[in-house]
Amino acid sequence: MHTPAKPHVLTLGTFPEETMAALDARFRVHHFPRIGHAIEGLSPDVAREIVALGTEANQGINRTLLGMLPKLAVVAVFGVGTDLVDHGALKERNLPLSNTPGLVAVEVADLAIGLMIASARQIIYADRYIREGRWPQAQISLGRSVGKKTLGVVGLGAIGGPIAERAAAFAMRVLYHGPRRKPDVPYEYVADIVELARRSDFLIVACKGGPETRHLVSRAVMDALGPDGTLVNVARGSVVDEAALIAALRDGRLGFAALDVFENEPHVSPDLLALPNVIVQPHHGSAGRETRIAMGQLMIDNISAGLAGQALLTPLG
Repeated sequence: MHTPAKPHVLTLGTFPEETMAALDARFRVHHFPRIGHAIEGLSPDVAREIVALGTEANQGINRTLLGMLPKLAVVAVFGVGTDLVDHGALKERNLPLSNTPGLVAVEVADLAIGLMIASARQIIYADRYIREGRWPQAQISLGRSVGKKTLGVVGLGAIGGPIAERAAAFAMRVLYHGPRRKPDVPYEYVADIVELARRSDFLIVACKGGPETRHLVSRAVMDALGPDGTLVNVARGSVVDEAALIAALRDGRLGFAALDVFENEPHVSPDLLALPNVIVQPHHGSAGRETRIAMGQLMIDNISAGLAGQALLTPLG
């Protein structure tokens, strides 16, 4: 009995072993860690056979890659953000698009609160302080309290909502900013983001990326947050004016920053890394193992549905 050939699927990014095994069992997989690697390394013969793309949110798909894939029938994003997806190019080809919503919010919210506490209580600095043998020689400086402080949340959506709930458990006062007031939430809405920053001790950025939020966190916002304030970004690097951030931290106009995302990731500015009042993470807000495995399965299920001519489980637009 003849076994049907497996469909050719292109994957971009970093996925759990379980996801790669499930992909390999169902498809003929062509994997590249970065979109640039695929554009440079995908042979024309293989590219012509690709019928589906599974791409990490921080890789996306652009017009150049899309033009190499004439048989592409479905695009599935591993993650929530689609700001690196060329929606116009997909629409021109009438290609269905999906993502993995509802799975990452709690994980990212946990990391946001963790970053806030790690910065305030100097957890990473204190670890180095002991490992470098400085404990017997000098007393470590005091950290900052979180409880009863004011947290400003930029974007009270799927991720911002759980962040606010967690902050409330620390007896923090929660304010939020977004394009519009949310009904039925117990937090105060602040229409002006500069005013939100002025009233906040900690500012956590959890809004969507894209052109409409580019550099939303500007120099004015950082100056309003001030020399005792802390900026936490778990959204997209583009939301924060990184050059202004470096200058504000260096000059003491902003006290601290804790960042999971960057404007030019995975390449992070050496000027930013040289600053002592910054802690950094490699864009892994959703990197709980269980969550990533569930995201991978949903991506695979969306690809399978698209190739079978069925409705995607979590379609976009």
